[in-house]
Amino acid sequence: MSNGHSSCGILGLFLGFLTGVFWLLLSIFHVVTGFFTLINLGSLGAILNILIALIGFLVFIVFGLLIFKKVWRCYIKK
Repeated sequence: MSNGHSSCGILGLFLGFLTGVFWLLLSIFHVVTGFFTLINLGSLGAILNILIALIGFLVFIVFGLLIFKKVWRCYIKK
């Protein structure tokens, strides 16, 4: 086990960061709401749109901070 540090590589962190950005963009552009409106479940789409935006934002922040910490540690060591 690591001492509170991420054990995945920079590629895994970057993919997590991109996943957060992807979900956040889906929410911002109302793709989820549009899909559920298309199948006549518009109110469910609005609720899921908010949840996906929150989850995407949290993933974006967490993985962004992990990338920053990993790069900072590599920069300080040199």
